[in-house]
Amino acid sequence: MPDRGAEGPVVVTGGAGAIGSVLVRSLLDRSNEVRVIDNLSSGRREHLAPSRSGKSSVLTVADLKDPSTYQEQFRGASTVWHLATNPDIRRGLSDSRLDLDEGTVVTYHVLEAARRHDVSRVVFSSSSVVYGLASLFPTPEEYGPLEPQSLYGAAKLAAEGLLSAYAYSYGLTVYIFRFANIIGPNMTHGILPDFFEKLRRDPTRLEVLGDGQQRKSYLRTEDCVDGMFCATDRARDRVNIYNLGNVDQISAREIAEKVVAAFGGRARLEFTGGERGWVGDVPLQLLSIRKVQALGWNPRWTSAQAVDRSIQDLLDARRPESSTHRSD
Repeated sequence: MPDRGAEGPVVVTGGAGAIGSVLVRSLLDRSNEVRVIDNLSSGRREHLAPSRSGKSSVLTVADLKDPSTYQEQFRGASTVWHLATNPDIRRGLSDSRLDLDEGTVVTYHVLEAARRHDVSRVVFSSSSVVYGLASLFPTPEEYGPLEPQSLYGAAKLAAEGLLSAYAYSYGLTVYIFRFANIIGPNMTHGILPDFFEKLRRDPTRLEVLGDGQQRKSYLRTEDCVDGMFCATDRARDRVNIYNLGNVDQISAREIAEKVVAAFGGRARLEFTGGERGWVGDVPLQLLSIRKVQALGWNPRWTSAQAVDRSIQDLLDARRPESSTHRSD
């Protein structure tokens, strides 16, 4: 394969999403050209703001399940950052093909496009849910066996297998990042937007799925992007697998209390019960990040600080309405 260098054009699938849009803005400071492919099912055009240097990405609105609609975007590219996926794990319960199509099959099409256009590197956003109900905490990358509890997790694990096979079969260099809970600006799903929407509908009560004791680590999007850059800049194996998370945890109850406080502290918490929030939920999660720390990366914010900053992001996005709910 030709060596086009890290500074060549890059493709970002899902680049208008919550993580992708932060990544794209950073990539614009590192690359001459950033090509975004997004179907805008959860991403937004307005998320694709220009970089600090004034450069803008080029957006192609396309369905990754139809390769004919985006093949040209891979031509001449040096790296593909594949972030497009179904962003909501729970949706797979009502549509059992969703994660197969939007996760595994789409990843196959992206890898085929990379192979056919001699793209040398593919970066993939996997998830901590591939570990299933781990018995070792913090959970390292070599933990096994991997037994996903959700169809989303199964699709991510199958996609990891495809990436490894393409790397060894066709000479690609691949980076697989197993994310903890990534939160930050432009979020459209997850515990924080869910809590905000529930309080918008009824400011007197907040339903919390499960018993509230679920404990997970949360990482700001900016930290996540920095961690990916650290590994892609410094790791040189054929297949590179890294956890990206935080060194601590926060419970669902604690997050609910923070959100209620941001809305004025009037809502009562109501728990649905059970140790899981939904079928397929992993109630305890804490990833080992020693491997990526050895490359020189550390998160700037703790899980609680990441939650606080992300609550503020959501409040800011709701102004001027939010100003009537906040308490100083």
